[in-house]
Formats: sequence, C-alpha cells, structure tokens
Amino acid sequence: MLFVVLGTLFSLVLLSTAFFRWNPRGPGPLLVPRFSFADFLGDLPGHLVWLIPFVLLQGSVIPLRAVQWQSTLRKRVPFRERYHLVAIGAFAHNVLPGKLGDILRAFLLSRTERIPFLLCLGTVAVCKLMEFAALMLVVSLSLLGPFGDTLSRFQGQLQVAVFLCVGLVVLVVLLARGATPLAAWLHRRHRFPRLEGFLHHVSDGLGSARSFGGMAKVLFFSTGPVLASVLAYGLALQGLAIPGGLFAGAVVLGAISLGQALPGVPAGMGLYYFVTSWAARSLGSSPEDAAAFATLTHLGTVLSQAGVGAVSVYVRKIRIRDLRKGGSLAREAAQHVAHESVEPART
Repeated sequence: MLFVVLGTLFSLVLLSTAFFRWNPRGPGPLLVPRFSFADFLGDLPGHLVWLIPFVLLQGSVIPLRAVQWQSTLRKRVPFRERYHLVAIGAFAHNVLPGKLGDILRAFLLSRTERIPFLLCLGTVAVCKLMEFAALMLVVSLSLLGPFGDTLSRFQGQLQVAVFLCVGLVVLVVLLARGATPLAAWLHRRHRFPRLEGFLHHVSDGLGSARSFGGMAKVLFFSTGPVLASVLAYGLALQGLAIPGGLFAGAVVLGAISLGQALPGVPAGMGLYYFVTSWAARSLGSSPEDAAAFATLTHLGTVLSQAGVGAVSVYVRKIRIRDLRKGGSLAREAAQHVAHESVEPART
C-alpha cells in the first residue's frame, strides 16, 4: 500500500510537469503555469487533424501484434484467438493499474490452448524484446534522415537504449540456449526441482531465440506494430508544425518505451506525460502544444486500444473485476504457475 501511494504521488508530480514549472526555491508560488489554460482548452479542437489518424494507427497495433505473436509460438493458434487475447491484454494494460496486460494475455493463452504458462510468457517476452530491437533500429535510421541534426540532441539517450537492447538480446539468447543444459545438470544431481521445472518451460518459451533465423523471423514481424506507432507519433509531431516531426516519432516512442518498461510500476501515466511533453518541447514545440501532445496522445492510445480491447472482453465474457489484481483470474494464474513449476521435475 505504501508503494502504491508513493508511486501515485510520484506520478502526479511527473504529470504536473507537462502543465507547470516547479519553483521550489522561490520567489513566487511553488507551481508556475507554463501557459494559459483557457487558451489551451480552446486550441484542443484544432488538434483533431492529427488525432484521428493517430487513433486509427494505434488501434491497428493490436491485430499486428496478433500476427507477430504466432512467429514465436510452436503451436498453430488461430488468428482470431490471438487477436482477442492481445486485445484483452491491451485493455488491461491501459485501463487497470500495474501494466500487466502482457502477463494476462500469456496466462489466457495457456488456459485456452493448454500450453504451459511459462512457455506462453516466454513467447510474449521474445515479442516485446524484438519490438524494442525493431524500434531501436528505426530510431537509428531516423537519425540518418534529413532531420538528423534536430534529433541528434537525443543521441546520448539513444546510446544507452541501444546498449540496453543489445544486453537484453544477449541475455535472452544465452538463457534460451543454456536453460535446458542447466536443467539437465540439476536433474542429474537431484537438486532444486522447482528451478529445474522453471528452466524447462523458459527454454521452450524462448525457443525462437535459439537461432539467428528464429530471431530474424520475429524481428521481421515485429516491425509492423512498431512502424504503426512510430508513424502515429510522427504524424502527431508533424501536426504540431515541428520540423522533421515525422522522423521524430521513433525517438519519442523510444523514450516512452524506456520510461514504461517495468510492469507493475504505478507511476506509468506520470512518466508518459513527463517524457512526451519534455520530448516535444526539446524538439521546438511550445509548452502549450507539448501539453496538448502529451494529453491527446495518451487519451488517443487509451481510447483506441482500450476500446478495441473492451469489445474482446465483452465477446469473451470476462468480468472486469476478474482482471484486477486479486481477482479470480489473478488467483488462478498464481496457482497455475506454482503447480507448473514442479510438474516437469515430478515427471
């Protein structure tokens, strides 16, 4: 509870930076408005020109991720099933606290297709990692474009992100290739049966990461959802009359991805407003337009993906309270994982 309260307060502080400047040393008030809120509200309808295509592009991410997911699954799962599960995960990610949508869709797949949960979670992890790698590739290419000088101010942050991406890829490859031998070593010595079972499922879930061809295949299918989001943010920045805004969408999306990388952190919305408004101001946008960019892209993402996800929640007859932490699905997932972690060792 203390973690949630502190995280919420931290999120509110970060969110406020899109609209106020903090002035702790004085003189004057602690919070100084960056612009006139009356003008801000009056100018919002003018942003519909870029908001409508932004919503459509963000909504297209869900079917594109459903296509991507099959590239990491050994079993052939119908597209309709994958689509509904990705949509339900997107709904939980954007509406419920904790950002646990990807974990939820992995669990639902394990239930409907009778695939071990840890295996499903491994396939989702490979999808997210390859999306991150594809995004870093697009960001790097955008720095080579005609507006590379404008985007070069983010070069330091980009280098950190690239090193992080490479490190994660290497870690996943090593885990995918080394989990089975390590599990066999533990089995021969009759030690740590829970860890042995866990390693077996992790190895199966990360199976596509064992070879260069498997990783390249997943990377190819990961470019679809990445390019859709990059184009959405690029059109939004272009709508704010930022020079080279279309090429800057990748940089902004990369900053958002890094800021919201950890699931379960209750400051996600504050981080989003802080990162997007800061990036827009750094690219030359006025404080008023930067706040509009943060507000409308957040609302557009939530409305598009949560709206599409709500349809799948209704179709699959899932109750909202079961999706929340402590709900029946959450309890069942915990029991399922506990049972699954020891089953291979007993076998």
